[in-house]
Amino acid sequence: MSPSAITPPTERETVSELTAQGIEHSLSKTAPSLLKQQAKDALLTDAAVETKSNGTKLARAPATLLPELDASLLTTTYNPNPRPVPLPGSPEEASQQVCTDHMIQAKWTVSQGWHAPALLPYGPLSLMPTCSVLHYATECFEGMKLYRGHDGHLRLFRPHLNCARMLMSTQRIALPSFPPSQLLHLITKLCATDGEKWLPRDRPGAFLYIRPTMIASDPALGVQQPKEALLFIILACFPSMDAPAGGMRLLASKDDMIRAWPGGFGYAKLGANYGPSLVAQGEARARGYHQILWLFGDECRVTEAGASNFFVVWRTREGQVQLVTAPLGAKIILDGVTRRSVLELARERLGKGGQGLEKVEVVERNFTMVEVEEAVVEGRLLEAFTAGTAFFISPIGHIHFRGKDLEVPMGGGEAGVYTALVKGWLKGIMWGTEQHEWGYVVEEEKR
Repeated sequence: MSPSAITPPTERETVSELTAQGIEHSLSKTAPSLLKQQAKDALLTDAAVETKSNGTKLARAPATLLPELDASLLTTTYNPNPRPVPLPGSPEEASQQVCTDHMIQAKWTVSQGWHAPALLPYGPLSLMPTCSVLHYATECFEGMKLYRGHDGHLRLFRPHLNCARMLMSTQRIALPSFPPSQLLHLITKLCATDGEKWLPRDRPGAFLYIRPTMIASDPALGVQQPKEALLFIILACFPSMDAPAGGMRLLASKDDMIRAWPGGFGYAKLGANYGPSLVAQGEARARGYHQILWLFGDECRVTEAGASNFFVVWRTREGQVQLVTAPLGAKIILDGVTRRSVLELARERLGKGGQGLEKVEVVERNFTMVEVEEAVVEGRLLEAFTAGTAFFISPIGHIHFRGKDLEVPMGGGEAGVYTALVKGWLKGIMWGTEQHEWGYVVEEEKR
């Protein structure tokens, strides 16, 4: 499958007709490519002429041409006061507050479309207290990483998927459209500018966290579609969080905790998905757990673990080894790039067995914590792990569910056999020990 082709959830019946129509209407107002096509149609066809009831023909003005987001218009202002790079494992790195020397910004207005983007020194944003994002959560973002490979190159991992998913998120939250390819060009430019210094070649295996974000900057209190928006991209220092001692400990959510629901927006990467989960997350941390395992419905359907997708490897009662994760159809989980990659690699490399391993059936279906508990009791649960950008592939060692402590096998080591295999394959692609089309090389700049 081409890495540039993301498939956002297509089961439109799970989104209300009103929401679907609203997204289309928002696109017609914010997507420059659509406006250009409308203008072209108006100029080249009879649509440019209106006929009155008395037969009089009147010329009709074509649709307004608004500028697209265009990375080629980028202006550059380098930081005159660059900051030092934190040492690996330092408190500065662990704080998740240290960003690189530069950021990228691009403004959009409903009357002028996209303004020229700018690369400029990292620093605070200026927003009015009445700004839409501060009152109505009109915000979406992406999570990506820039890797320093063991071959010396800088790489992104399947960045086309993140850029396409961000477009889908903007459509859901009434923010302006953009060409995903142009967002990728801007991300690449920032990585090329700061990558050499912040990911030095003598630190192979290191990474920076990339956060493209779009907010509604419209300074109006009215509950309405924003007329102004701001796109910005930053690079942050992040610690590795994928190997907690003894595996990740999960606390299954209670009946009064729901992260997402059918017809909602759990499939989009919106800030509104995360804020309401922080109370439960705080409770989990206070009780000695790393994340909440989010369940849905009376049947305790498994959805996500924290902000990551969740996988189990178990043996069916018929003896078949399966890799199982929740499906996308109900639109209550994120179409994670790491999730998608795990599924594709598992189908390709585990679907036929080999390497001393049994054939693994890869399954996307609804499953419940009751099924997981039965698999533990019957000795059929082989391992479990989470998959996402921040926590990468993180093995699960323990799940607390409705007063019961379920121990998850980890193969006697740091991770189960299948977890370790999948994690190793992905690391090879991300850090360049395996040459693969998913690894997107960034040509760094020297200044």
